[in-house]
Amino acid sequence: MFKKILIANRGEIACRVIKTARKMGIQTVAIYSDADKQALHVQMADEAIHIGPPPANQSYIVIDKVMDAIKQSGAEAVHPGYGFLSENAKFAEALDAAGVAFIGPPKGAIESMGDKITSKKIAQQAGVSTVPGYMGLIEDADEAVKISHEIGYPVMIKASAGGGGKGMRIAWNDEEAREGFQSSKNEAANSFGDDRIFIEKFVTQPRHIEIQVLCDKHGNGVYLHERECSIQRRNQKVVEEAPSPFLDEATRKAMGEQSLALAHAVGYASAGTVEFIVDGDKNFYFLEMNTRLQVEHPVTELITGVDLVEQMIRVAAGEKLSIQQSDLKINGWAIENRLYAEDPYRNFLPSIGRLTRYRPPMEVASGPMLEAGTWHGDAPTGETGVRNDTGVYEGGEISMYYDPMIAKLCTWGPDRGTAIEAMRVALDSFEVEGIGHNLPFVAAVMDHPKFVSGDMTTAFIAEEYPDGFEGVSLSDDDLRRVAASCAAMHRVAEIRRTRVSGRMDNHERKVGSDWVVTAQGQRFDVTIAADHDGSTVTFADGTKVRVDSTWVPGQTLAHINADGTNLVLKVGKISGGFRIRTRGADLKVHVRTPRQAELAEKMPEKLPPDTSKMLLCPMPGLIVKVDVEVGDEVQEGQALCTVEAMKMENILRAERKGIVSKINAGAGDSLAVDDVIMEFE
Repeated sequence: MFKKILIANRGEIACRVIKTARKMGIQTVAIYSDADKQALHVQMADEAIHIGPPPANQSYIVIDKVMDAIKQSGAEAVHPGYGFLSENAKFAEALDAAGVAFIGPPKGAIESMGDKITSKKIAQQAGVSTVPGYMGLIEDADEAVKISHEIGYPVMIKASAGGGGKGMRIAWNDEEAREGFQSSKNEAANSFGDDRIFIEKFVTQPRHIEIQVLCDKHGNGVYLHERECSIQRRNQKVVEEAPSPFLDEATRKAMGEQSLALAHAVGYASAGTVEFIVDGDKNFYFLEMNTRLQVEHPVTELITGVDLVEQMIRVAAGEKLSIQQSDLKINGWAIENRLYAEDPYRNFLPSIGRLTRYRPPMEVASGPMLEAGTWHGDAPTGETGVRNDTGVYEGGEISMYYDPMIAKLCTWGPDRGTAIEAMRVALDSFEVEGIGHNLPFVAAVMDHPKFVSGDMTTAFIAEEYPDGFEGVSLSDDDLRRVAASCAAMHRVAEIRRTRVSGRMDNHERKVGSDWVVTAQGQRFDVTIAADHDGSTVTFADGTKVRVDSTWVPGQTLAHINADGTNLVLKVGKISGGFRIRTRGADLKVHVRTPRQAELAEKMPEKLPPDTSKMLLCPMPGLIVKVDVEVGDEVQEGQALCTVEAMKMENILRAERKGIVSKINAGAGDSLAVDDVIMEFE
C-alpha cells in the first residue's frame, strides 16, 4: 500500500480524500494556489506545496507544476478528485512516465470515455442505446445552426471535454444556437483547455439517472446501483439521491449490467460513473461516462456501506476487489444537497466574500454510514444520519476563481420520507452568513410536492421556478406556529432585558402578556400565559399553540416544539423582533405591544432607489465583452455584455427598449455586486 499520496485538487473533495487516506494510515500532500493559502485542505494535509497564482489555468491544471509538486513531496500516487486534471489523459501519461500511480482509470479509458464523442461511438458498438446527435466536431456557429436544424430543436450544445455543467447550453432556436456555441466554446477553453464542441438532441421530460461502477485491474467489476440527479440548474446537479424513486428492479439491473459491459469494453479500472437519460417509459439512453469520482458519490456510499475513495486507492495499488455484486444491497435512502455560494434571489448568480458564520449541523452516523468508514472520531449514532463534506471554515473566504460549491450536505434514513425529513431539519440547522447561498432554495425543494412524490424531471427548476426563486411563503399553520414561537421568544428576551433584582415575580409585572405579532403581511393578536415548562400562546380567534423551547437570547438557533411540531429556526435580532429563517422562508417577525403596533402602522414605508435605467453587475466578476456602444438603441432581450464568474459566462440582457447613455466598464474590468456597468436614457 502507498505511504504517501498527493491530492491534485482543492476544496471539499481534497478534504474528503484526506479523511480516507488518514483512516488508511497514508500520508497526504496538498497543493494550493495563492488564493488557497489558508484553505481547509491545506490545513488538513500532512504537507502542502504552493503551485502558482489563483486562476486554475495557472496553477491547478498546469501539469508541469503538479508534477513538480509530486517530485518535491516524494508522493507515490496521486488522487485527482473531480474536475481539473481528473480526466486528463496527458496527466495520467505524465504520472506513468514518472513512475507515480494514478488513483483513477488507465489512460486509454480516460481518452475513450473522457471524450464524449468517442465514448458515444464505443457505447453504440457495445450495444448501448445513445441519444441522437452529431458525433463530429463543430467548426463554427454557422455549422452549429445547420446541424441543429438537421437534428431538430431543442438541441444540447456540449463541450467534448466538459463536465459539471461547464461548456453546456440548450438551444431552442438559431439565435440561441449561435450564442450557445460561442459561450460553450469559451467556457470549455477556460475550464478544460479544450474547446471542441458537439451537438445532440435534447430529450424533453427526461430524468437524469447514473450508475456507479467499480472495477479492478484483474477484470473484476461491480455496479453500486444508481443515483437520481434530476434536480439540476443550468445543467448542473443541485440535489441527488440514491436510489432513484423512479426505477424498478429490472431497469436498475439492465442499466447496471450495460454500464459494466461498457466499463469492461474499455478496460476500466477504478471508480467511474455511467450517466443515462431515462424517459417516462423507463427507456434509458447513454449520455457519457465520467472516468473519475463523482461529486455526488456520498449518497452511494451511504446506501451501500462502501468507501469509494478507499476502493480507488486499493485498486490503484493493484489489489483485487473484495466486493461481489451479491454483496451490494440497497440499504435505506440517502439525499444530498449541494451548498453553493450563489444568491438564489439574484437568479443564482455567484457570491463571494468571507464566511462570517459557518456552522453545519452536527454529523450523525447511522446504519451503513458507520460501515463505510467515512466517519472519523466519536460521531453519535441514531435512526437517521447526517454527513457534511466541506472544504471551508468560519472566517475563510469564498474566491471568485473556483467552482461555487462549498459543501455537500447528506442525510440517510431507512426510507425516502425519513431521509427527506432529516434533510429538512439539517438544512434549517445549517448556519451560513457573509455570502449569498442557496440554502433557502434547496430547503424549498425538499418541501415541493413534485420532489416529495418523486415525480420530477431535469426541467424541474425551469418549470417550477420560471421567474427565479423569490423565497417561500409559509402555510397558515406554519406561520401561526412561527408567530407563537416568536412571541414566546420575545417574552423571554424582554424578561432578560428588564431584569433588575433576579426575582421572577418582578419580571412578570414588568413584561406584559398581550402582544401583536406581524409576519408575512399578516397580523396576529396574541396573549401569552407562561409557566415553568414553556408558554401557551392564545390567538384572537381562540386558537392555542403550546410552545416549549430552551432558547435563550443570543442563540442563533432555536429548537422549538410548537403543538407537537418540531421547528428549527435561525434567529437574528432586528429592531422590534426577529429575522427568522426556516423551511426556505426568510421572515421579518415583529413582536410589539398593542400600542407599539398601532404606531408602527402609521410609519411610512421606505422605498428602494430607482435603478430602472441602469445595468447593475449582478455578481462579482470579470467583464468579458461589451456588446453595445453609447448611443445605441437596444431592444428587450438584446445582449448587452458578458460577465464571467466562477468559470461560468453570464450574458446580461436589456430588460426593456432604451438608448445607451453611458458605459462605465469595459472588457477586462473586475466589478463588485451592484456596480453600474451602463446607464440608459
